[in-house]
Amino acid sequence: MPLSEEELRLLEQMERALSEEDPKFASTLRGTSLRRSARRRAIAAGACFVAGVALLMTGVVTQLPVVGIIGFLVMLGAGTVALTSLRGQPAAAAAPPDPRQAAHPSRFTVIDGGRKSRPRRTRRSSGSFMERMEERWRRRREQNGGF
Repeated sequence: MPLSEEELRLLEQMERALSEEDPKFASTLRGTSLRRSARRRAIAAGACFVAGVALLMTGVVTQLPVVGIIGFLVMLGAGTVALTSLRGQPAAAAAPPDPRQAAHPSRFTVIDGGRKSRPRRTRRSSGSFMERMEERWRRRREQNGGF
């Protein structure tokens, strides 16, 4: 059940009061500090990845397989850290802005009654699977002139 206009208005007032009362806590709830630390981790992982490539190439040039293996492991670990730290970032950045969010200066989001909206699918025919397949076959034959 979506929130009523009165509930949305009360929620906005509570958000504004929270932002004014404790801006640090409101910032934590917005997630800006979490995104910033994830970005820092990804940048550090990128630097470690480059260092791993350098170690790998050094191992190849000096013909020391141990150095090459260590370089590969550093690259693997850095890549894993970078991917896990950036896992949700592009989707959030590419998502279209929510029109309700523009009205909220505190940047909190409101979810309609805690449920995501999904388009409802309607069924054209109510029958068994085989009946629907037979109906499709009949329509195709009619459209193609009996073939």
